[in-house]
Amino acid sequence: MPEVEVAGVGLHPFGRFPDASLKDLARVAVLRALADAGLGTKDVEAVYSANAMAGLLQGQEQIRGQSVLREVGIENAPVVNVENACASGSTALNQAVMAIRAGACETVLAVGFEKMFVADRDASLNALESAADLDVIAGLGLQFTAIYAMRLRRWLDAGLLEPHHLEDVSVKSHFNGSLNPYAQHQKVFTAAEIAASRPIAEPLTLLMCSSICDGAAAVVLRRGDGPARAAAVRPRVAVRGSVGASGHTPAADLPSTPTVCADRAYEEAGVGPADIDVVEVHDAMAPGEILYYEQLGFCAADEAGHLLDSGATSLRGRLPVNPSGGLSSRGHPIGATGLAQVAELTWQLRGEAGSRQVEEPRLALAQNSGGWLQGEPAACNVHILERIEPWS
Repeated sequence: MPEVEVAGVGLHPFGRFPDASLKDLARVAVLRALADAGLGTKDVEAVYSANAMAGLLQGQEQIRGQSVLREVGIENAPVVNVENACASGSTALNQAVMAIRAGACETVLAVGFEKMFVADRDASLNALESAADLDVIAGLGLQFTAIYAMRLRRWLDAGLLEPHHLEDVSVKSHFNGSLNPYAQHQKVFTAAEIAASRPIAEPLTLLMCSSICDGAAAVVLRRGDGPARAAAVRPRVAVRGSVGASGHTPAADLPSTPTVCADRAYEEAGVGPADIDVVEVHDAMAPGEILYYEQLGFCAADEAGHLLDSGATSLRGRLPVNPSGGLSSRGHPIGATGLAQVAELTWQLRGEAGSRQVEEPRLALAQNSGGWLQGEPAACNVHILERIEPWS
């Protein structure tokens, strides 16, 4: 099976950009990723284009990727549109990996873009609600914030977490985000400020939650052993594991969908949780990060709070989680999120993350979930990346 390398990554900053169109957002991310890879638009053989909400918010359906990429100068190459809720970006990447592994292409672009700030905020909120089974939740006003809140409430009631854990992990996310020039929110907050911010869905407060966001991210993948691969000008990053899954009906004897994805990705990469050096997880609410510690195998059952307390998941800990600031601080433009995680981890593995750089990571894991079905994510992807060259 051909080796797949991350040749280039690029982001449009995340935040509120009222004068930027979908085309503007995507153009910046794509051109930055191609420049990072040392490639041009004519080198792209296929594109997987992720977007979740443009049909509902901008009215652009059916050819979202083609309409955006033609503006960049990518024509004739096949463009596959990917819509998979908050996991759209990572699903596009998974499909791009498979295209190279199958031998169909040597150079593939995965791009994700979203413009969630529109004149009517209710339109954005209704679009978010549509990522769950409407036959079950329509009319209930049940947003993802409430779903996270119910899960965290169960952990609090069971004594597995304390209120300070929710505040502490949010402090960590905001601190990391303050070091990220691409982040939507770049301000440090204290635990007291986070606890005192406006209640959203008990026990979650405003400063624990991700915001409506505009942004774009792009990743260029290349066949690592292909004859056309240019000489490396920086440390190379390979995709060692790329696994996707749809959610299943919850049962006491079944692992969660993120656990299923992670286990398969570990097996594919030939590594285990203890080998991972840096992680990006899907924390649409900052305290949601804690829920993934156990699901991804980073701690024993019921020990997530202790792992956070130990400082292991901080920027200078043994297993930094969400050095980018995560979704709640870096931002969560739905279609771009999964690719932004991979961009951050690529920078970390190369040693290009600036003041948020973790200490000489070799293996990185990105987990991105989307949608909601009966207590499980509707879609989930896990990617494992490896720095090929040793740190000097």
